Amino acid sequence: MVKIYTTPTCSSCRKAKKWLDEHNVKYKEINLLQTKLTNDDLNLILKNTENGFEDIISPRSKIMKEKNLNILDMTVSELKNFIIENPTVLRRPIIVDDERLQVGYNEEDIDIFMPDDLRKLMISVWCESDEECDYKSILKKYLEESRKADLK
Repeated sequence: MVKIYTTPTCSSCRKAKKWLDEHNVKYKEINLLQTKLTNDDLNLILKNTENGFEDIISPRSKIMKEKNLNILDMTVSELKNFIIENPTVLRRPIIVDDERLQVGYNEEDIDIFMPDDLRKLMISVWCESDEECDYKSILKKYLEESRKADLK
C-alpha cells in the first residue's frame, strides 16, 4: 500500500493527494503533526532512498537552522530519533510503498505510482483517427472501469 507523509499546510502534499485521488491510487495518509513516526516508518522510507537521510531531510528546516545541525555529524540512531521527535525536519510529501519513493511533488515523477492497470491501458491503446486518445480520455475510461469493478 502507498503511504503519504504530509502536514496540513503543505501545498505540495495537497497536490500529491489530489493526483493520487484522481488516478484512483489507494493510499494511507500519515499526518506528521498528528501521528508519531515509528522506526518502521523510517526504515521503509530509507530503504527506498538513493542517498539515505540526505534525500528526506530538509537542511533549510527551521529546527536544523536553530540547532545548527549537520546530519553528517550524527549516527543513524541519533538521526532516526531526531526525526521521530522533530518530524517537520522532513521534506514533504514523502510518498512511499515497498519499492518506490518520491520526495516532494513532481507531476512528471509521481506517475511511478500509477496503477499497473492504467499504465498497461495507456501503453496498449490504439486510437482510431476519430477517437479521442489523449491522456485525460484514457484516464476517464480507466476510472469508469475501475468504479464498475469496485461496485461488483
